Amino acid sequence: MSQDTVLVVDDEPHIVELAELYLNNEGYRVISATDGAQALKKIETERPALVILDLMLPEINGWEVCRRVRATGNLPIIMLTARSDDVDKIVGLELGADDYVTKPFNPRELVARVKAVLRRADATSPPMPDKLVRAGPLAIDLARREARLGDRVLSLRAKEFDLLRALAEHQGMALSREQLLDLAWGFDYFGETRTVDVHIAHLRQQLGDGVVVIETIWGIGYKLVVG
Repeated sequence: MSQDTVLVVDDEPHIVELAELYLNNEGYRVISATDGAQALKKIETERPALVILDLMLPEINGWEVCRRVRATGNLPIIMLTARSDDVDKIVGLELGADDYVTKPFNPRELVARVKAVLRRADATSPPMPDKLVRAGPLAIDLARREARLGDRVLSLRAKEFDLLRALAEHQGMALSREQLLDLAWGFDYFGETRTVDVHIAHLRQQLGDGVVVIETIWGIGYKLVVG
């Protein structure tokens, strides 16, 4: 994987040119695609470090591109959406995007988000070897980035894993959404606290109705408890 290559996927040439100008100035190599099918091919052949992905694309839309990418790996994705409605953002985050930018955007903010997402990806890529975090029957293997509940391997996206790890490492402690953003996403995350709620919902589905439970602490946030 080329650590300095960013793929910008958008069918609006001025968006691509603007992103390329500012990212080039920061030392990134920028490649582009104008539709979803082309984007998937370039991800496979060019192996970018990060994808800036518009949602409203011809051929294959951005949601489907995100879903396919997440089915095969943890390539960082920043969504571009022309809408201010939360629905686009939430759906994208549910599919596994790492961050989002609403158009029209400040190109300096876009660069800052790219740097932040790549820093988080670098920080989580070499986990401590042979370290396990346990909470009752829940075992989180940081080296393998695998979580098991008893004999069952949980199906977790990258940020769900990081969020579950943060909760397990602070088992029984009530953590605010802001604290969880800091622990799982990084202190420089630009997203909203609603992001945490979306990922918590998925974690609860994976944990089921067993003895490991994520409780809502009204007015504060969440905590993980073992019954």
